[in-house]
Amino acid sequence: MKGYRISLIRHGMTEANEKAIYIGSTDMPLSQKGTAELIAKTDEYDYPNVHRVYSSPLKRCTETAEILFPYTEMCTVDDLRELDMGIFENKSVSELIDREDYQQWLQGGKDNRPPGGESLEELTARTFKALHEIITDMMNDGITHCAVITHAGLISNMMSCFGIPKYDPKDLNALPGEGFDIIVTAQMWLTSQAFEVLGIVPYNKLPESDEYSFVDDSSYTGMYDDDPFFE
Repeated sequence: MKGYRISLIRHGMTEANEKAIYIGSTDMPLSQKGTAELIAKTDEYDYPNVHRVYSSPLKRCTETAEILFPYTEMCTVDDLRELDMGIFENKSVSELIDREDYQQWLQGGKDNRPPGGESLEELTARTFKALHEIITDMMNDGITHCAVITHAGLISNMMSCFGIPKYDPKDLNALPGEGFDIIVTAQMWLTSQAFEVLGIVPYNKLPESDEYSFVDDSSYTGMYDDDPFFE
């Protein structure tokens, strides 16, 4: 049975990331540091040869796609955008830590939401819709490997809700320019709404070889382990 491979990759760093500021739906571009780090990763690691790139419409993702996959067709998918942080947008933890509504949001729960923002339940529904659109498009167009450039919160949500085997959510925070390789068949998706987790992307370069290996899991710590929505 044909498998459809997807490389889920987080966008590069922004100035807000560097300052630990929430920018869920805020359309901020890559920082100079973020751009330089992505270019350095393309020299240090191998990124997959994909047939199409699906990207969040936010600048930090489309700019990442252009750096990592400059010669590949790119399609934007609106539902790949990050969680809307409502009134917490463009604020740091230090600005919010004493607020009662922020403390309540940190308690979690699928129906809990930042004031004026999205809940986890709404994010999960949107994540499923984006994945379904992408997988259906791949099947219809005969695409066997694509890249998805999106946000840390989206990747963590995809992996924890639809990925097999299941991992501790703390292990699912993607570093900028990195993420996970997954594979799905039509039967898996249509009957179970699930995909199989293959490993980490990008891949370690092996000298004088066309082969690749996954980046060592032990180095994959995530920048914001305490909060997957620093985007």
